[in-house]
Amino acid sequence: MAATGTTPGTAYVVGTFDTKAEELLYVAGLLRAAGLSVVTIDVGTKTASAEADISAEAVAACHPEGADAVFAAGDRGAAVTAMTEALLGLVATRQDIGGMIGLGGSGGTSIIAPALRALPIDVPKLMVSTLAAGDVGPFVGVHDIAMMYPVTDIAGLNRLSRVILANAAHALTGMMTRPVPQPADSRPALGFSMFGVTTPCIQQLTERLSGDYECQVFHANGPGGRALEAIAGSGMLRGMVDLTTTEAADHLLGGVCTAGPERFDVVARTGIPWVGSCGALDMVNFWAPETIPERYRGRLFHAHNANVTLMRTTAEELEQIAAWICGKLNASSGPVRLLLPEGGVSALDAPGQKFHDPDADAALFAAFERHFVASADHLLVRLPHHINDPAFAEAAERHVRDLM
Repeated sequence: MAATGTTPGTAYVVGTFDTKAEELLYVAGLLRAAGLSVVTIDVGTKTASAEADISAEAVAACHPEGADAVFAAGDRGAAVTAMTEALLGLVATRQDIGGMIGLGGSGGTSIIAPALRALPIDVPKLMVSTLAAGDVGPFVGVHDIAMMYPVTDIAGLNRLSRVILANAAHALTGMMTRPVPQPADSRPALGFSMFGVTTPCIQQLTERLSGDYECQVFHANGPGGRALEAIAGSGMLRGMVDLTTTEAADHLLGGVCTAGPERFDVVARTGIPWVGSCGALDMVNFWAPETIPERYRGRLFHAHNANVTLMRTTAEELEQIAAWICGKLNASSGPVRLLLPEGGVSALDAPGQKFHDPDADAALFAAFERHFVASADHLLVRLPHHINDPAFAEAAERHVRDLM
């Protein structure tokens, strides 16, 4: 799927040639002028074009049900969906992709973005899209895709579009041809989850481990958790140090920092060594107070800032959260260490702090013990420390070194 070695590989230029051939050929020409090998791909679903190196018919033939799934679809939406799957099939067969650039409006972006997400992290990928000035989350996901807004519609070359598309072509050229300095580093990589209220814990632990491991820290704000798991699933990590699992609370209770229903699935799917805890499960994240669902009115809140409001979780909610996390971890064939900090799970859950609630925490820990299936390789460890205490970081270090 991606080029290897010292050569930059081939630049793939993707778009709907039935509507954007002029712009696509312009970008391809600039890439060739920069010395790159280029392949153009047509993902149009309307009329055939002979101008692309890989025709729309050839792409459509990569659909599991054949080209008719695209061209005999009953409507444009079905055709776009089918072409999206077909392009994914084509990309999976190509071994020389050194970078990819797509040009598109809403339909083209919907077709091309999944193919960009399918490329390995670190392969240059750029999408010039008329949707790039809005919410690009659905297109980018947690991947290293650069989105560029073309300002004008992609509907013919003019003095403005020539400059913007040239900038895009030159950006891809730079990404593909300029070497990234890589220090000699044989340390295995570990992925850490961290929130503001667990920062002292992670800082202490990474300081202890950084001499022997490359420590990659991910913000447990939803996209961060998904990114951590994407990296873990790609095989780029020796193990996960997932001490901040607050995204589970947001997923189950309607908060804004959810990583979705697939959080922790990578642990079961890959068996990657996992050392984790219940960091920041004392809270659910919402935006400004007026955005909080009516069913939560009257609960205990903390204003993190003008735009973020935290809600303290109850014993009943924590029971649900613990059961959900354990269901995921129990399915793993790999080693698991679940560390429970009996002194508190976040900076706000310390003695004297607003969310300090020993009864709720006790219910959380008891729920973990009920639902966690212990074995020789799956251990639950209760520690008489707050999660941000040095003693907790010391204990976590021992378990990390033991497994990884």
